[in-house]
Amino acid sequence: MTNEEVTKNIWLNSISNYINIFLRIVLGLFLFRLLYQGLPREEFGFWALLWSVFGFGIVFDFGFGFAAVKKVAELSVHGRWDELSRVLSTILFFYLAIGVFLIAVVVGGSHYLIDFFNVTAGNREPFREILIYFFVGLAIAFPLGIFPEILIGQQRIALTNLLFCSGAVANFVLIYLAMRLHWGLRRMVVISLLTAIIPCLISAVCAMRRLPRVQLHPRLFSFAMIRETMSFSLYAYVGTLSNMILGKTDQLVISSTLSVAMVAIYQAGAKIGEMFGAFTTQLPETFSPAAAHLHAKGDKAFLRKLLIDGTRFSVMIATPAYFIGACYMEGLLKILTGDKVVPRETFWVGQILLLWQYTTVITQSVTKRIFMMCGHEKRLMKLGLGEAMLNLFLSLAFVLYFRNVVGVALGSLIATFFYGWFTIWPWAAREVNLSGWRLAETVLLPIWSACLPLIAFVLVLRVVPWLDFKSSTLIFLVECAIAAVVGALCLWYRALTREERGHLTVKLGRFIPRQFRGTTA
Repeated sequence: MTNEEVTKNIWLNSISNYINIFLRIVLGLFLFRLLYQGLPREEFGFWALLWSVFGFGIVFDFGFGFAAVKKVAELSVHGRWDELSRVLSTILFFYLAIGVFLIAVVVGGSHYLIDFFNVTAGNREPFREILIYFFVGLAIAFPLGIFPEILIGQQRIALTNLLFCSGAVANFVLIYLAMRLHWGLRRMVVISLLTAIIPCLISAVCAMRRLPRVQLHPRLFSFAMIRETMSFSLYAYVGTLSNMILGKTDQLVISSTLSVAMVAIYQAGAKIGEMFGAFTTQLPETFSPAAAHLHAKGDKAFLRKLLIDGTRFSVMIATPAYFIGACYMEGLLKILTGDKVVPRETFWVGQILLLWQYTTVITQSVTKRIFMMCGHEKRLMKLGLGEAMLNLFLSLAFVLYFRNVVGVALGSLIATFFYGWFTIWPWAAREVNLSGWRLAETVLLPIWSACLPLIAFVLVLRVVPWLDFKSSTLIFLVECAIAAVVGALCLWYRALTREERGHLTVKLGRFIPRQFRGTTA
């Protein structure tokens, strides 16, 4: 695969990522509001807690999912199909064994698990049954998750997006029916699990059709291959585990120190940060298989270019979204929850976690994905583990001292700010032969400068009394739409060079109105 083909795949996959995430965010907004308003607070808190726990499935991944992406990308370059067969068979059947173990543990220990959460007596038994259904579904989905990773390693992220986007649409429709027909929380959990499992099954068919010389069979399972693969995957695993602690433990900390009901207050604010994070990581996610492919070819120059340009374009996408989200936080929360008055705690959780995600985009999103595929997994593991431990310590300390969910969010922000700006950013600068300040001049300052008209525009809107978005949902939506257009124009004309506009017009010609095409020449 040539560098031009790699670049083409990055663009195609990125476009599909953003189409997919836009649809999922819209569906997520409607679904969140439906559940937030339609479920009792304890049921909604338990629902949010379960899907937080779903992210903890990565505990049993041991980094093999990341290793699968890397191995598919690297071994396909050299056509080493027998080795790839052993790697993928070992990972798949190792995951199957873990799934069986997980079912046995949860079914046998469900009484003890449900006691860990502060659940009222009336919901204890129904929630315990739901917990069993949930973990059985998780155990089934877990080994099947290897097949979307294979598609990603093949740089077929667009196909993966199509499958999981279809699952998201089906999930929304069925959950909506379940709420309207009062099917109950248990059936809703089963529906969500099935709409996550089925896309994985289809991924299996699509992935293996592109690998006709690769076999998946128990006889190819090898403990020696586990040890060999773990030379990379163990570091990736600890790094991923650290990310899980950063993003998935807040609900557990709140439910174990305060109550499950308090998760609902936190989750509304956290949802804004989650949507922002999902939106802004779509471009960086396409870099992992590309970096693995380039690393296997030994193309260091293109990797440095990928790191600089990837960070710059990721920040370019994230910056206007951050400013708009921060300025219109209250309106976003009202639409999300349907509440007429947004709790102050929820508002500040949303602001803090939005800034946390923006800091992550700038300092880590692109850098970590590229470095993980280029032999830096050991150092990334150490840094990620340090950040996760600091995050967990600060979150626990703040929530126990202040007895407030805002402290949990603040712990995440402080830890990421420290490790992002004082360790990862200088390291990235050295890798591209720049100083930290010079890298900022290249990828940050031009974009922040380009967004100054957007900031001024939003501030003007905020001081005009009859444009107060708090009094009207329609005014809020119109202001956000206009601000988004202003931000896009600022970036197009102020942050991009003439050559870049021309290049992007060619790449995205089908998506750019005809009247803008002449301005790029």
